[in-house]
Amino acid sequence: MKSAELREKYLKFFVERGHKIIPSVSLVPNEDPSVLFTTAGMQPLIPYFIDLEHQAGRRLVNYQKVLRTVDIGEVGDDTHLTFFEMLGNWSLGDYWKDDSIRWSYEFLTDKKWLGLSKEKLAVSVYEGDSEVPKDEEAADIWKSLGIPQERVAYLGREDNWWGPPGITGPCGPDTEIFYWTGKSEPPARFDPKDRKWVEIWNNVFIQFNQGMDGTLKPLKQNNVDTGMGFERIVMILQDKESIFETDLFESIMSKIQSISQNQDDKPKRIVADHLRAATFLIADGVVPSNKDRGYILRRLIRRAVTYGRKLGIDHEFTTEVAAVVIENYQNVYPELAHSNKILEELNKEEIKFRQTLARGLKILESRKQITGAEAFDLFQTYGFPFELIKELAEVEQSEEFEEQFKKHQELSRTASAGQFKGGLASHSKKVIRLHTATHLLNQALREVLGNHVWQKGSNITEERTRFDFTHDKKMSDAEKQEVERRVNQWIGNDLRVKKETMPLEDARELGAIGVFGEKYADEVSVYTIFNPENDDVISREFCGGPHVAHTAEIGKFKIAKEEAVSAGVRRIKAVVEP
Repeated sequence: MKSAELREKYLKFFVERGHKIIPSVSLVPNEDPSVLFTTAGMQPLIPYFIDLEHQAGRRLVNYQKVLRTVDIGEVGDDTHLTFFEMLGNWSLGDYWKDDSIRWSYEFLTDKKWLGLSKEKLAVSVYEGDSEVPKDEEAADIWKSLGIPQERVAYLGREDNWWGPPGITGPCGPDTEIFYWTGKSEPPARFDPKDRKWVEIWNNVFIQFNQGMDGTLKPLKQNNVDTGMGFERIVMILQDKESIFETDLFESIMSKIQSISQNQDDKPKRIVADHLRAATFLIADGVVPSNKDRGYILRRLIRRAVTYGRKLGIDHEFTTEVAAVVIENYQNVYPELAHSNKILEELNKEEIKFRQTLARGLKILESRKQITGAEAFDLFQTYGFPFELIKELAEVEQSEEFEEQFKKHQELSRTASAGQFKGGLASHSKKVIRLHTATHLLNQALREVLGNHVWQKGSNITEERTRFDFTHDKKMSDAEKQEVERRVNQWIGNDLRVKKETMPLEDARELGAIGVFGEKYADEVSVYTIFNPENDDVISREFCGGPHVAHTAEIGKFKIAKEEAVSAGVRRIKAVVEP
């Protein structure tokens, strides 16, 4: 089965079971810039697990592009990637474990759908602890479908518990589905540590909200969140031993092979993965830099160039590989059509790194031995992978490098995890006041600076709102004062705030605006801030809410800071006072 057919079948299966298709969102979580990347299809849905109603309904399905760098060291084996796709279906307080598990089993094994061998399936379920009981319900459903007892593993929180991604938030036990990829017949007993058993689907039963003190409180509704690894299931359906042998990578690997001097598989796989990821990141507005998302993008490109060197590629090649990625995916992800921007950024970064690489090589060539601390400095400053450093010099006290690298990884892991709240830290009164103030801020910026201003992201806590927007220079004091004046005037006018759900095209005709580059479902929620005396509209935006009913509830608005985020993007931090 071709990968394109799998996408179509998955959506069709769940649409036939009452699900509405929702669009894939950007790799940059526009509703929360404190989160580096979209790491799962459920990320934008977290507020709906708690208490919001989704405009598309209670049964949802999509395919979603995601990026995770936690396992970057394992990229190059048969199953690990940084960028990949997830197939997901969700129940927001609708169906529960029985339907979720039975539908997963049907889609995987029925000949009308994927037709996988039932004899090669195994599952894990939550083993239970002092707070949450053993999930015998899920285990019994699997056994009723024909999964034998010895193919059901009971595992703890490290393996069979999802979330919360931050300190607080929705979470719950899950059941994971594995498929035997070995050439021999699968063993009778399922051993989760045997890597021939590949996890292909995860069904999470989100039923708790974790508080700041770690305690679990039941949510008002039981939710289902599932995610199937697209590349892994394609590998199985095409009877390949590696993700990189599937039709998703065939032309990409062929291009890399055609320009390589040697044929070592692992460097080719790393180059393919990293440049595929970089292509999608740039398409979603990320540019190489020394911080946050830009740093991750820079690291991916530089690792690709470094491993290209190991393959004997002696010319600038990143754009050649990216062009193949764009050709493969632009029909599925139209944002890749902005190919000139993608290729320009890749080429600029490759040229810059090749110059940096030359300087770093001079340092290594002038010394036969370096310390672990010096090796880590080369890694951080020049982007040298440790493997390359060891090739070129003898590293003394390498444990220093390992210690520094572990700290670096932990910081990256923490930043990547983030707290997914749909941009809101909570739904407290102060956060809701700040949320509505942010809509007024957006409008004021467009009026003062111009209609080139578009929201790039927002993050709102009890203390402040943080708003990222497109603008290519620092705001003057006069501009900031005028923005403040307008927002406070609208607050003082006690404008009304109303929510409406309508077709997307109707919302666009009304002039509703949203996040730059965001894709929206066919049915959308729109919040309008208007003067009830004459119906003059001040602000109309796509938004999930919640908001105050009257702007007088907000309080006094004040800009605390305005700064640069990246090229062409500025950030405002603002507060409201009673």
